Amino acid sequence: MPMIFETLVTTQSAAGAVHLAPMGVRYEGGEVVLMPFKPSATLDNILATGCAVLNLTTDVRVFAGCVTGRRDFATVPLADFAGRRLAGALAHVELELLRHRDDALRPVLCMARRREVTHAAFAGFNRAQAAVIEGAVLVSRLGMLPRDKVEREMGYLQIAIDKTAGPAELEAWRWLVEAVERHRGGPSAEAA
Repeated sequence: MPMIFETLVTTQSAAGAVHLAPMGVRYEGGEVVLMPFKPSATLDNILATGCAVLNLTTDVRVFAGCVTGRRDFATVPLADFAGRRLAGALAHVELELLRHRDDALRPVLCMARRREVTHAAFAGFNRAQAAVIEGAVLVSRLGMLPRDKVEREMGYLQIAIDKTAGPAELEAWRWLVEAVERHRGGPSAEAA
């Protein structure tokens, strides 16, 4: 199996509306391979404009925010490239569509790396950050996974949150827990 890296992809519609989405990507040689699900604003935007921006960050609130309806993270325009990057990204990669293969569920988009820019040093991940990313993947699949699997995995991930989370990870985790509770009709559903 090819290794998948969890990233955040920013795209723009033909009209210039910015869209942000967490996405697992593969690196194949000098190319970045994206496989967005259909239907997808990311897919529509890349096919319309031919470009995207890969954002690399340790701020896991962005991952959790995207899957819980919070997408208003600051972006900044790029010089000499028709796209925007996350303002808080540690690095970004400007991508241009080389080719795509359509598929009924997950088209394959092969993207060329046009420019890579580092904005800040990467200190590494802590276990809570990894737990939030895994939790975000679970939340993005609440309609597909059995309830007991979600609860079991969220319970296990809670251990890393309890031991290593800072304020950003705690906020992101709270968003994910609230999303799970809303999905199952728990306390957060009544507060909403």
